[in-house]
Amino acid sequence: MNAVSASNLNNTVSADMVSVRRMRAAFTLIELLVVIAIIGTLVGLLMPAVNMARESARRLLCQNNLKQLGLALQNHENSVGIYPPSMGWDGTSTSGTAGLALNWSAQARLMPFVENLALGSEIQRQLGNDYHVATLADGTTLISSLRIPLLLCPTERKDELRIDGSERHYPLNYGVNMGTWKVLDPTRQSVGGSVGDGAFQVNGRLKPIDFYDGLSNTLAFAEVRAYTPYVRESGSKTLTDPAPTDPSEIAGFGGTLKTSGHTEWSDGRTHQSGFTAVFTPNKQVPLTAGGTENGDWTNYREGKSTTAPTLAAVTSRSYHPGAVNAACMDGSVRTIKDTIDPRAWKSLSTRSGGEFIVNE
Repeated sequence: MNAVSASNLNNTVSADMVSVRRMRAAFTLIELLVVIAIIGTLVGLLMPAVNMARESARRLLCQNNLKQLGLALQNHENSVGIYPPSMGWDGTSTSGTAGLALNWSAQARLMPFVENLALGSEIQRQLGNDYHVATLADGTTLISSLRIPLLLCPTERKDELRIDGSERHYPLNYGVNMGTWKVLDPTRQSVGGSVGDGAFQVNGRLKPIDFYDGLSNTLAFAEVRAYTPYVRESGSKTLTDPAPTDPSEIAGFGGTLKTSGHTEWSDGRTHQSGFTAVFTPNKQVPLTAGGTENGDWTNYREGKSTTAPTLAAVTSRSYHPGAVNAACMDGSVRTIKDTIDPRAWKSLSTRSGGEFIVNE
């Protein structure tokens, strides 16, 4: 009886020891929490580095797009003898779709001069037609609806088609330099002072010799954000009114609010395919008093009035932290910080102001 009891006791102890071993083979809750905390810490340390690497790659791709546009600009000048206009205008169209065959943007006019882009010949064929309805050779695909990767920064958050009734438009992220404030005086079409001081002009026929500041000292392109809100057709300002110096002034200028700025890569008007240097890059510009809407303002769109001037505060913006990428008329590409002095930014945006470039 005692021997049996001892045997049973030994078996029980052995079973308990196996059970303890089995229990110790698993993680305790505390150990599991510690492991999760360590993994979370490692991820927290790695994510900033991963994000920095991704942003670096996106910035390089963006700069490459600008480099290609700069080369296309040189190719256009070498082939045609002049730089492309920002858009054309017949001097009479004030409303509706009349004269829109002239409104093709400078970016659209550059597409035939971009290497390995079959679309170029299609645009060349359609430049005499209304950009709203011009199609590819198939007769149905609207050119304005095409997504042009060269015109889009990989950081753009609204890389999407805009549908407006029968119209189809795709946005862009690289605007042409339209100067520091005045874009067009429609009452002086035959006078040299009728256009702005930027690198691109309405009906422009500029040549390298017209850039007294030097091609390397004058901006050609800078980043803009798609679907930027903007106010237009106020008509409240005249040519004697200076450019605003404080973004809060814009809210008092009036006009009609739109949310479709920089959504039409084929449209040559400043609020769609250009920028001005009224405010430095990425400046917050409230469109209403006390409002949070950040955007642009245009006194009157080019070609929409034969009397009201086009004065524009269209700010260069990007999703790159603290800066925008830009290209100069000589094709060089640089990164411009948000902290650039406003005077330096304006100097880079004039073609004949006698200023020197400021490295940022």
